[in-house]
Formats: sequence, C-alpha cells, structure tokens
Amino acid sequence: MKKNKIIFFSFLVISLFFVFNCTTSSSSTEEEIIDDEEIDDNDDDVADEGNFVWKNWYLSVPIDRADGSEKATSIYYEDIIAYNLTSTEKKYFYKNDDESYTFYTKFTGFTTSGGADLDDGKYCRTELREYWKGVQDTEDNWYMDEGTHEMESTLQVNFCEGSGQTYVAQIHGKSSATLSGSPATVKVQWKNGDIVIEYYVKPDNGVWTSSYDEKITIGTVDNEKFTIKLRVVNGVLQYALVCESKSIAQEYTALYDYKSNGYNFDNYFKTGNYFKWNKDYTAASEVILYSVKTNHY
Repeated sequence: MKKNKIIFFSFLVISLFFVFNCTTSSSSTEEEIIDDEEIDDNDDDVADEGNFVWKNWYLSVPIDRADGSEKATSIYYEDIIAYNLTSTEKKYFYKNDDESYTFYTKFTGFTTSGGADLDDGKYCRTELREYWKGVQDTEDNWYMDEGTHEMESTLQVNFCEGSGQTYVAQIHGKSSATLSGSPATVKVQWKNGDIVIEYYVKPDNGVWTSSYDEKITIGTVDNEKFTIKLRVVNGVLQYALVCESKSIAQEYTALYDYKSNGYNFDNYFKTGNYFKWNKDYTAASEVILYSVKTNHY
C-alpha cells in the first residue's frame, strides 16, 4: 500500500509539472504573437504613408468649395490616406498602381485666393501646401533666418499644354501682422522640358514681389522622371537636381543669401502642378508625384 501511495504521488507531481509548463509555454507564445502583431501594425501605419508623410501636407484642387467664396477646395490628410474623395476630386488627384499620385489641373476659375476670369492674372493648381512638422495650422511656419530646411520632390511632367509651363515646387512666404504680402519667394518651373528656378532678390522699395526676381535654368529633363531639391541653410538658398535618364546628378549649389539681404518672412514648402495658364478652360497639365520629403533641423 505504501509503495502504491508513493507511485501515485510521483505521478501527480509529474502531471502538475507538465500542465504548468504547457500553460507557461502557451502564454509565452501568445505574448510573442501579440508583440509581433503590434510590430506589424506599426509597420503598416508607416507603409500606409509610403513616400508621403501626409500629415505634413494639405492638397488644393481647382474645384469650387461651395461656400460662396469661389475658392479652390482643400483636401486634408485624413481624406487623402482614406482616399475619401469625390468623383470630381479624383479627376484632379488620384493614386497610381506604383504608389505615385497624379496631379491633373486646368484653369477652372477656382483659385486659392478666390475665383477669377480668364486672363485675370490668377492661375489654378493641384498642389500640396506644407504643414510644418505636421502642425495643422497655416500660421505655424518655418523661419528662413535659422536652421536647415529641406524638401526633395520626385516628379514627372507627363504633359503640359498651353504655354508649356507649370510650377512643380515652391518656397512661399507668409504674410503677418507686421509684414505685408505673401511672396512666392522661390518657384521651380518646368518650362517646355527645362527646369527653371525663379527667385526673389532684395527689392529696391523694400517690398518682396516678382518685380524683383531672377531666373536660372538648371537643367533639361523633358518628360523624364527627376528630383528637385531645395534647401535653406541659415538663410542661404541652395538647389540640386537629379535626372538619371538625362545623366544629371547636380549636387547642392548655393544660389542666394536671404538672411543677409533682410528677408524676414515665415515660409512653407509647396509641390505639385501649379499650371501657368489662364487663357481658356481647355488646356491642361498632368504631373506625377512619386515622393516628397521634408526635413527641418
């Protein structure tokens, strides 16, 4: 009898040990699976943005926002990520199979500053406007006088009718209570295949406008894919251009010192398809945006 009790007790201990190990192992495995799922979810969040950090931008399309202002419609990052656009909006902005985006535009009369007639000095655009560091406030922008500010846009102009001119990248100034005007300080134009930088220089009358700008052609890309880089380092504007199919690999080149010339506006980047045409409602322009990256430090 005593021997039987010993055998039973030993069997009970072994059974409990086996059950405890199985439970612990199962719990550990479940924790590992949960951790893996959390990592995958985080990766998916990043992958959803791909070559675009959408919280850093909002989009303007030349469609009446229907509030009586006759201004262009703004589309914000939540709707871009969810692709929550109307059928009309998707005509001007849509995602391609390779994760790039098409920016189509033509003159419709609905501009960012308010509707205008043909030949009235205003133009339509399908274009991204930067939210600095993702802050959803157009009053919060970066100051050219300090730090480093960079944007790299990879684009391709499929076609550009009319005069063959569209702006694909900008550094835009911002008016304030103490500063009048909103200068389009630096504009990168695709002009019949050439890449031309238009940049404001120090004005004689103290007002920064296009009456005081200079132009420089930095390369010819035709309808090929290219990357334009704009950088401001402590007030000095630099540019670079890359186009593999044209064997262009131009490194950063200093162009103008805004700080020493008294420029003191806040600024933001823009990129897309700002079509320089307002003579009819027919001519159009189509630009593919493969990626846009900004950095501020």
